Amino acid sequence: MTMSILKILSEQLSDGMMRLNEPMRLHTSFKIGGDADLFVMPETIGQLAFAVQSCRTNGVRFAIIGNGSNLLVSDAGVEGCVISTKGLRGMGITDNVVHAQAGLTLKEVARYALGHELSGLEFADGIPGTVGGGIFMNAGAYGGEIAQVFMCAEVINANGELTTMNFDEMRFAYRQSAAQDDDLIIAGAAFELQKGGRTEILTKINDYNGRRKDKQPLEYPSAGSTFKRPKGEGLFAGKLIQDAGLAGHTIGGAQISAKHCGFIINIGCATAADVNALMEYAQRIVFEQFGVWLEREVKFIGRE
Repeated sequence: MTMSILKILSEQLSDGMMRLNEPMRLHTSFKIGGDADLFVMPETIGQLAFAVQSCRTNGVRFAIIGNGSNLLVSDAGVEGCVISTKGLRGMGITDNVVHAQAGLTLKEVARYALGHELSGLEFADGIPGTVGGGIFMNAGAYGGEIAQVFMCAEVINANGELTTMNFDEMRFAYRQSAAQDDDLIIAGAAFELQKGGRTEILTKINDYNGRRKDKQPLEYPSAGSTFKRPKGEGLFAGKLIQDAGLAGHTIGGAQISAKHCGFIINIGCATAADVNALMEYAQRIVFEQFGVWLEREVKFIGRE
């Protein structure tokens, strides 16, 4: 099956865009994951749509990834095809609207906006995800989120068709969007920003990034916040985990960060099994002590 889809994809993708048995630890911020049977990195939106349509038409399982910053990949690897959007790097500007393709990091887009003295994406400068992943998850930090600056997006729908969706159609909620609910793939987006002074914009960016450095374990591989913010006033996943006495708790090479208990970090040769076991343990202990079930924010792909 892998060789068959490889031949089909080669009609539009060059050899350099396709790799067999690619180690997924090279493509996740956790630095964890077995091999993908086939790893594909299209360089145009047309190629992305072709890859998706080809997999669907030929019954090949596939997963879409961006920067791999909110992702845990199975130790047993990924069956079928992993399609990366990282090759989609087009960016431009019209007045106060920034157009960016899915593979660009949010930091790259925030810095591009800074260069054009446009404000609104300062919160996103330190988020390690891509445009595609940021919209998919409605990524946010420090009171800002993608929904606040989103104008429209180019998406590939469940039928493999390229279409455009506006703000209302995207149905944003906390760490949620229509892309998750309707099996949509983000190909690119437009962000509506406001004119601002370069100094003021950069001051905000530096302030947010300084806070991240002080409070988050950025020196270790991780997938960022492990759990979503629980529903209920004043509830925070990291605080609940800390109050449960789990700071520094370790399973294998995975550890609940003592610096910020909302993060599970790879302290050396952690496996996906280690991380999964630690997440399950934290969920169980927090539920037993506080009656709150922590919902995972990190996505898992690959063989069970």
